[in-house]
Amino acid sequence: MAVIVLGGGLMGAASAFFLAQRGVQVTLVDRRRIGAGATVASFGNIRRSGRHLSQLALARRSLDLWNQAETLLGRDVEFRASGHLRLIFDAESLADMRKFAEAARPFGLDLDELGPGEIHRRFPGLGPSAIAASFSPEDGSANPRLVAPAFAAAAAAKGAMIVDSAPVSQIRRNTHGFTVETARGNFEAEILLNCAGGWGTTIAAQFGEPVPLNTFGPQMGVTEPLPHRILPVVGVWSRDHGAYFRQVERGNIVFGGAVERVPVDPDPGFAQVDPARLPVQLGALSRLLPAIRDVSVIRQWSGCEGYVEDSLPVVGASSTTPGLFHAFGFCGHGFQLGPGVGATMAELIATGRTEIELEPFSPGRFAQKNTTSQ
Repeated sequence: MAVIVLGGGLMGAASAFFLAQRGVQVTLVDRRRIGAGATVASFGNIRRSGRHLSQLALARRSLDLWNQAETLLGRDVEFRASGHLRLIFDAESLADMRKFAEAARPFGLDLDELGPGEIHRRFPGLGPSAIAASFSPEDGSANPRLVAPAFAAAAAAKGAMIVDSAPVSQIRRNTHGFTVETARGNFEAEILLNCAGGWGTTIAAQFGEPVPLNTFGPQMGVTEPLPHRILPVVGVWSRDHGAYFRQVERGNIVFGGAVERVPVDPDPGFAQVDPARLPVQLGALSRLLPAIRDVSVIRQWSGCEGYVEDSLPVVGASSTTPGLFHAFGFCGHGFQLGPGVGATMAELIATGRTEIELEPFSPGRFAQKNTTSQ
């Protein structure tokens, strides 16, 4: 069996690794550099709280693999199970958290509810006006700049071919499978795995699977380094655009959220932040961390992410084309799922089945919806 994986972000690189680990012949193709798209723009959050319940089994599998990452990859991708703290500032959000915590418990996610006194004792300086918080001690973060290249390098060590800087000009299906024509040559395989992120919908549409997807960019930033005192990833329970941040071991605070994402043209796919939104963003962050008011922001960035209409990713076998598989459209919260997606797609492609329930993410669900509405 031979597989072409299109897209060298975390999803594609992890899929290539786990396929190669199973002895499958793999070619990983990316239009730019490995990991230079949505993955490198990611916050690096390893978060299960607040996810759609249909994702929690996949998130659990992924967390198990994050804990094995250094052994699997032979290098440190800075995964730290430092915990995930979500602050709560109103009764409505507290009710939302409690409802989610009860529903998520059967999926192996146990959230600790903290009162104001415990927040201030365990996490001094955070959320002084918070009425409560949830804490997930097993979650944490990893370095988005390291992880996709690490998976790709580990895949190459197991025999995978890595082809970057190779824009795709055409994809053709024939009696033997698929031919992918790129700027760096043509590649053939029986199986094609579409991990092309915000560009994945174009590939799916070519094979009769419409996916309503728009591309947006997050507004991310990082501060000057400070003494390292904040261990968990910090966010907020909110029905609006919640702010979030984490402090890396070098002392810088990486932050995002609190403002609308910036629309991105998928061609060429370069996303830019809007500096005018920074004061609003920092104002929201100061509610979580008042000390950020006195800190200098040294850099901002963004990236092209794919957001599906129903806020769920597209993962699984094609409903129209034998040998075609999809894993794209993770709506800005796919980083935690990356290793689990890779292992699941490798399992599905190599064995024809997977232990993870993928029906909610079916590539054909929008065609079915359109047929039903007619």
